[in-house]
Parts: sequence; C-alpha cells; structure tokens
Amino acid sequence: MMVSLSEEVLVKGISEAKSLRKPRGFEESVDLVASIEGLDLRKPENRITLTIRLPNPLPKPKKICVIADGPFVEKAREVGVDFILTKQDLESLQGDRRRIKKFASSYDFFLSQPQFMGLVGKVMGFALGPRGKMPSVFTSPDDLISKVTSLKSSVRVMLRKNPEVQCSIGTVSMGDRETAENGMTVLNEVEPRVREKGGRVKRVYVKTTMGPPVRVL
Repeated sequence: MMVSLSEEVLVKGISEAKSLRKPRGFEESVDLVASIEGLDLRKPENRITLTIRLPNPLPKPKKICVIADGPFVEKAREVGVDFILTKQDLESLQGDRRRIKKFASSYDFFLSQPQFMGLVGKVMGFALGPRGKMPSVFTSPDDLISKVTSLKSSVRVMLRKNPEVQCSIGTVSMGDRETAENGMTVLNEVEPRVREKGGRVKRVYVKTTMGPPVRVL
C-alpha cells in the first residue's frame, strides 16, 4: 500500500506551513519530514540512501564536484560543475583530513571517472561514506552531462541513525503546487524502499526552515 497522502492535502499543508512562519532575512526552504517505524536501523541492510530527481528544480541548484582528468576536465567546465578535482589534486589531499571534510561538506554530490574510484575511497572515503556522498560514476561526455543536469535538480534522502527522513522540497517563494509535486515524488520513492524492508511511513510533516511543523499524514 502506498502512502495514503493526496497531493491536495500536501498543497494545503505547505500553504499552512508558510502562513505560520515569521519573516526572515533569508529565503527559507520548505522541508518534508517523514517518520518511519518498523525498521531496526542498527542493521546496515535496513539503512537507505536515495538520490531523487525533483520534477520542479529548486531555485538554488545543488553543488557538484567532479573528479576527472584529461578531456573530461574541459567537459565538466562546459557543463557548469562547481569544482573539479584532478587525480593530482586528489593525491595531494591524502592525509589532510581537515581539507577533505571541508570538501565533503561543501558539495552536495560527487561524480568520478571509474578509474579513480579506488583512490577516492582510499583518500576521501572516511568523509564521503558516512554522508552518503560517495561518487556516482560517469563513463562518457554525454553521461557526464546527463548526470550533472540530473543532480542539479536532485535531493539526497538518508535513513541511517534516526527513524525519519528529511529533505528540502522547495522554498517559500516556490508555488505550493510545484512544492507538493516535489514532495509526492520523494514520498513515492521512499515509501516502497521502506516497505520492502518491512517498515512503513507512519507520519509526514512539512515545515519551513525556522517554522513549526504541520502534520499532513
């Protein structure tokens, strides 16, 4: 059984969450929070990490770091990635845990040529792994372009230590309908994965960054 939440109810919840917020000096996000029950997260096989492409891109694109050499460096520049690490750059980071942690925190997604994945794991795995940010692999210029384009409009959802998932599905300046469509996309990806592991989505809330939660399920 899928999550018994209609898009119309989610639209109303988002509108209410926005109405409850106080004026802030920055653009608040609208977050979806889903409470999960029935999963023993002490067991690694019950943990979930998903990258979900949203139908309506967020106003602020996700930041992407590409690990590449040769002609892929220029292609990465052309497609507008935020940072490029060459093999030499990667090797120079080895042992510098502070810089590596900063890289891991500064970028939402990482992409890498397949031949560098072993080195990435050796040098950066301790920082990227726990954050669910180990790179996806690209194998051609077209594959790189496709994945960068997709990731710029994607969110990462993680169910690891706490029995809930939370991610941004919009901002207060986005339309309620577009934000709700993003929320339903996330729930429709998360719910089957939770269900196949024996759990269920128990409650769903929406909230702005600093505002109170509004329950929609």
